[in-house]
Amino acid sequence: MSQSIKRRAVRAVRIGRVVVGGDAPVVVQSMTNTDTADHVATAIQCAELARAGSELVRITVNTPEAAAGVPKIREQLDRMGVDVPLIGDFHYNGHRLLLDNPACAEALAKYRINPGNVGFGKKKDEQFAQMIELACRYDKPVRIGVNWGSLDQDLLARMMDENAQRAEPLDSVDMMHAAMVASALESAAKAEELGLPADRIILSCKVSGVQDLIAIYRSLSAKSDYALHLGLTEAGMGSKGIVASTAAMGVLLQEGIGDTIRVSLTPEPGGSRTQEVIVAQEMLQTMGLRAFTPMVTACPGCGRTTSTFFQELAQTIQEHVRGKMPQWREQYDGAENMTLAVMGCIVNGPGESKHANIGISLPGTGEAPAAPVFEDGVKTVTLRGDNIAAEFTAIVDNYVARTYKRKNPHA
Repeated sequence: MSQSIKRRAVRAVRIGRVVVGGDAPVVVQSMTNTDTADHVATAIQCAELARAGSELVRITVNTPEAAAGVPKIREQLDRMGVDVPLIGDFHYNGHRLLLDNPACAEALAKYRINPGNVGFGKKKDEQFAQMIELACRYDKPVRIGVNWGSLDQDLLARMMDENAQRAEPLDSVDMMHAAMVASALESAAKAEELGLPADRIILSCKVSGVQDLIAIYRSLSAKSDYALHLGLTEAGMGSKGIVASTAAMGVLLQEGIGDTIRVSLTPEPGGSRTQEVIVAQEMLQTMGLRAFTPMVTACPGCGRTTSTFFQELAQTIQEHVRGKMPQWREQYDGAENMTLAVMGCIVNGPGESKHANIGISLPGTGEAPAAPVFEDGVKTVTLRGDNIAAEFTAIVDNYVARTYKRKNPHA
């Protein structure tokens, strides 16, 4: 973990085998988009997300059929050897679903509730209380997740009335920020009054605007020591979603704010749901907050690199190490910290290659057809010919086996 980023002091919350907050590193989580009632499809996607590196997986629990599917999903995952904790996402009817399905209440590792739609009018406080009492009964932590698309209207009306009496009223943007923070903190206070300990509470205040998210979480973190779930809601698709999420969360993470993150990407048609996990991991790793898989440095290419071979090699190596990482993680200590460089010409190639644990400098246009390989700053071999990709991949595998300590040397 980077020593340059000082994390804010928060309470530690245990979610199954995973700890969020306290001294624990920032945790990556994700969410399924399957129909939870289809327990087979949902279990398969949960496993895919977990194997991609998601440490917590959230599933929608919105109908009796979905609630009945939850224990089956847990059982299926256990049979698959996937022990990722499951989080139930509840809106409107969560209290009833948990009351009617005790096996669901037990199988979930955490409940997520939204104070803006847990109920309305007189039922709101009653149904919120039921959710908290169920969390206490089953000893489950709760994320109180405020969302600006479903902000508590009673609280907002009250705060707008109070704001109107101010000598200098807040503008509409600041008013919305204040209302979201108040909703989270007042709901957490109610939960504690109902018997849920502070170390069983995680807060979030999700919006889709980058500057809004930064302002709200700065305020929320300054006013409490609850663990915080960080995420830009409805971030969008493709590069837009990745850039927006990184721009917002990167600022907050740099300030030590955020204990678990989710990148809410909209998958492209036919795209993998695991992309959001990879983006979250790479965000944390490039900031020096976590190490998940070896990172490949590669030059962007220019007129010196008219061949696409170095780009193809960079992609091949990145895919190779990501694919091997589950095996390496089980076998070796520290392989996730390895750095690699795939460079396209002599200008920066040898220098960047020397800075990485393993680097290769491919020949650019007009350069001698040779590719020197560097290991820990020392040139060890020069590759030539048509088999460079396979030979370099073998060098990477041999480096891991030779450099990193085996976890079970006699296994």
